[in-house]
Amino acid sequence: MISLSRLVKTYQTRDGQVTAVDHIDLKINEGEIFGIIGYSGAGKSTLIRLLNMLEEPTSGDVTIAGKNMNQLSKKKLREARQEIGMIFQHFNLLWSRTVKDNISFPLEIKGVPKEERDQRVNELIRLVGLEGRGGSYPSQLSGGQKQRVGIARALANNPKVLLCDEATSALDPKTTDSILELLVDINKKLGLTIVLITHEMHVIRKICHRVAVMEQGKIVEQGDVLEVFKRPKEEMTKEFVKQVTEPEETEEALQHLLQENNIGHVLQLTFVGGDAEKPLITNIIRRFEVTVNILQGKISQTQNGPYGSLFISLEGDAVEVQKVLDYIRDQQVEVEVIHGE
Repeated sequence: MISLSRLVKTYQTRDGQVTAVDHIDLKINEGEIFGIIGYSGAGKSTLIRLLNMLEEPTSGDVTIAGKNMNQLSKKKLREARQEIGMIFQHFNLLWSRTVKDNISFPLEIKGVPKEERDQRVNELIRLVGLEGRGGSYPSQLSGGQKQRVGIARALANNPKVLLCDEATSALDPKTTDSILELLVDINKKLGLTIVLITHEMHVIRKICHRVAVMEQGKIVEQGDVLEVFKRPKEEMTKEFVKQVTEPEETEEALQHLLQENNIGHVLQLTFVGGDAEKPLITNIIRRFEVTVNILQGKISQTQNGPYGSLFISLEGDAVEVQKVLDYIRDQQVEVEVIHGE
């Protein structure tokens, strides 16, 4: 559906040339939710704007649905953009227009007859869960409702691709989750390809099928979300994964526990997919002469299955502890000894 080949975007500043996007090759499949994550300044916002040619590439190619976007005439580019919807961090609504009129705006520009426009707008209002708010103005809506209007407007022309530029960054956690659930629902109902940029791994974890990690204009790592969670290669990726798997309170609790005497061995177990459902701890207690205490644990759902980490302390003689470690590894569960010999 989307193919980027040796894509480069540079800017000339007073301090010299800045490369915002640096020779990126990327393929995004039809119907998938693809996440691009990076810290501020990584180049992800520039990259997403290159997809619909809001920014022109310095070099390289952008191909969407078989069309090379940077070789299209102005007329053909306008037509191609109608197949690409976009939603923004700060909604970008027209404040003097009602919800219905905001959603209708792209259809008016396209010249769609009023009766057809009204029918489409009503369909979209139902789709995004804004029944009864069609006559409201943006100032009368919550942040989540505003973003739902933005999503409905982006879908007005039946696009094949939806670009989401930090679409949940201005929202509280509960509202963020409701918007992410809406995007998953839209992806399933419409078969829409969604490209989502964010600096929050929670967003990637919750809805994306695959993810690319950006740093200094480059993609430093990419893959299936579950695989990236399981085996992050780059330090940047490990930092993002820790946002979900090891929140600050986990680290603080472990530091406190490690200061205690006779805590024994402390292990971090990593469960992926079906491994998360195994009765591992029960089997360890039954099979081996060791004492097991669960210190901290968390299992999160991704689009491709569960992922979780569990911290346990293990007390017993060296031979039994080694048997436990071997048993855990035999169960295809990753284990790291973070305290003890």
